[in-house]
Amino acid sequence: MPAFPLDGRVALITGAGQGIGRELAVLLHRRGASVALLDIDARAVTALAAELGERALPVIADVADRTAMAEAIPQVVAYFGRLDVVVANAGVVPRPATLRTIDPADFERVLAINLSGVFNTVHPALDHIIDSRGHVVVVSSCAAFAPGMGGAPYMISKAAVEQLGRALRVELAPHGASAGIAYFGIVETAMTHETLDQDELGRRIDALLPWPLNIRITAPQAARTVADAIERRAPQSISPRGWIPYSLLRGVVNAVLDSALTRDPRIHAIVHEVENRTVREVGNRVPTNAPIRGVNRPELRFHQ
Repeated sequence: MPAFPLDGRVALITGAGQGIGRELAVLLHRRGASVALLDIDARAVTALAAELGERALPVIADVADRTAMAEAIPQVVAYFGRLDVVVANAGVVPRPATLRTIDPADFERVLAINLSGVFNTVHPALDHIIDSRGHVVVVSSCAAFAPGMGGAPYMISKAAVEQLGRALRVELAPHGASAGIAYFGIVETAMTHETLDQDELGRRIDALLPWPLNIRITAPQAARTVADAIERRAPQSISPRGWIPYSLLRGVVNAVLDSALTRDPRIHAIVHEVENRTVREVGNRVPTNAPIRGVNRPELRFHQ
């Protein structure tokens, strides 16, 4: 397919209130695109739209709310007159827990945002993407092909998003449109600092990552990776690049790695501590319907 310059395009970005989504919105706007900034955090996207000025529209919606997203996409098209790019970036991670001890509501909420939220974003936009011969990016993660102990819902959701993106690219091709998948390793965001740096167990898990998988990138670097991939209509983008060999060889690497992890006493100790901590916290949990930033429980942390 030919190159896809961003100047003059209209892009919708979910999770645009912070992190990678915010940085990507700024970058696409700088490259000449009009940007629809979608997030549940009204204050964040309204402030960003005011900062960007012309060609920026704040859209307040929860990607897990299918009805709200079905209404949001036509609003963007009505405002800008078209839609050329969709970046399904919004995502969350739960607090560490094993599949044995996790609250089922937390499991379901991760999938509702990370997986169904991607579908809810992309599905109502596809006719417009086809009309403009545009491009869709779904944000997966290098976690899609890494072991998921202690954080399985996140890995499960990102592996499913990868498959959604692969199917979408094939299905859009006959219409002259395209799709790509973005994979990130560790990105310096608030979520990373809370989950890995400020949590004892997180620090121990992080310490197990070998070089170059432990290399971190900044949110602006991640945003630049996505923006460049859009302009190339790339089928995938992976950053940091040290994850590329793992991705290519995952069938072999994971067979060996999974076997090693099941025998590693350090992993056994971490699993026991994650389960013990989860059990201790059960009595302090808030009711399932208690809100945080409008929709989420305190155990869920916004990502990307």
